[in-house]
Amino acid sequence: MGLDYGYEVIVPPQNVARALARLVELAPRGRNAPPLPVTLPGGERLTVPFTSHFRSEPVDCSAGGTLDLDTSLMIGVDDAVREFHLRDDRGTDERGRTPVGYVYLTVRFSPREYPGFTSLEFTAATSDMSRMFERSASVRKVFTDLTAAAGGVCCLLDTETGSYDICWLNGETVSGETVPGSRFPDFRALVAAWRESADRNGST
Repeated sequence: MGLDYGYEVIVPPQNVARALARLVELAPRGRNAPPLPVTLPGGERLTVPFTSHFRSEPVDCSAGGTLDLDTSLMIGVDDAVREFHLRDDRGTDERGRTPVGYVYLTVRFSPREYPGFTSLEFTAATSDMSRMFERSASVRKVFTDLTAAAGGVCCLLDTETGSYDICWLNGETVSGETVPGSRFPDFRALVAAWRESADRNGST
């Protein structure tokens, strides 16, 4: 089996549309896939330039559950990204970014681990992409910037080791901390930290 590394962005449920709108801004221009209509819990509707299970039929998540998207994202080129694209040079745009995809996104509207929040899980499609996710500062920045832009509370990197790297927490980038770890022995402690901050600051 291959590696399935991924980033997880946790946001208040009312911020899901904001997160997806930011994701749309990261999509490569000129993709041939037709736009995909999505209905979110509460009835809010938006259109994204991605597919869901490689199909473009409208997706209705008004009753909750999960939303699966096949995304492609523009990511700045650093050494790890350049190595990943070494044999498949897709070029760069005027901002020095290159398209990376597929990145599989699962939006879980009512995750059991994070009551009252929504989880956006971005999973690399291949082992090589997984290694790039782990090594690339540009990839990490894409997801921490997405967390910030969406008013998220936490961003984690899962490298299938049993612990998660904390990349963003309560409005700040984080490095060198994990869960489980010395500061957060388990996810309950981590959730308590971001819930306390969210309650203190009010809904974003």
